[in-house]
Amino acid sequence: MVSVVGTTEPNHRIEVGMIGFEGMTGTAVLLGEDRSANESVVQSAGEAFRISTSDLRLAMLQHPRLAALFQRYTNVFMTQCSQTAVANGRGLLGERLARWILMWHDRAAQDGLVVTHEFLALLLGVRRAGVTVALHILEGESLIKASRTLIKVLDRNGLKAAAKGFYGIPEAEYDRSIGPLGKTGFAAAAAVGA
Repeated sequence: MVSVVGTTEPNHRIEVGMIGFEGMTGTAVLLGEDRSANESVVQSAGEAFRISTSDLRLAMLQHPRLAALFQRYTNVFMTQCSQTAVANGRGLLGERLARWILMWHDRAAQDGLVVTHEFLALLLGVRRAGVTVALHILEGESLIKASRTLIKVLDRNGLKAAAKGFYGIPEAEYDRSIGPLGKTGFAAAAAVGA
């Protein structure tokens, strides 16, 4: 799991995108650049493949279907980033936190997320105390079970309702453009509460 974090001076940071097993970092390379203005922060352990920029570009030239897939993923990721901007600009903290937990849950192999309130505060661009209060509210509604460093999803459909429309557009775009993720796809998982 990787968080794409935007930064400004003096050290303002906020998550602008999330990548799991469904995606890739380095979309700037696909657009012809040699680096990104954003930082990629690994949230949790896992396996990943790495390829040099020159080898990636050569593979895309030799395999147009691969290039087309990467372009579709880049579009989906840009949709996710734009929806993150909307959520960050218009959403209340509890709505944004519910969205973030759902996005993480889509990409996780397990139901329990190990994360500190301080790291969540960095990702959401808020004070740690605000994250703690928002987690307590979601827990009080029996949507999650939260401890100091662990969040467990209890009611996915309830979390979706708590996100108040800030979750689902990029996930549906992924399903439409690339295809269902895993057995059910993002949109189907969100609809049935998987």
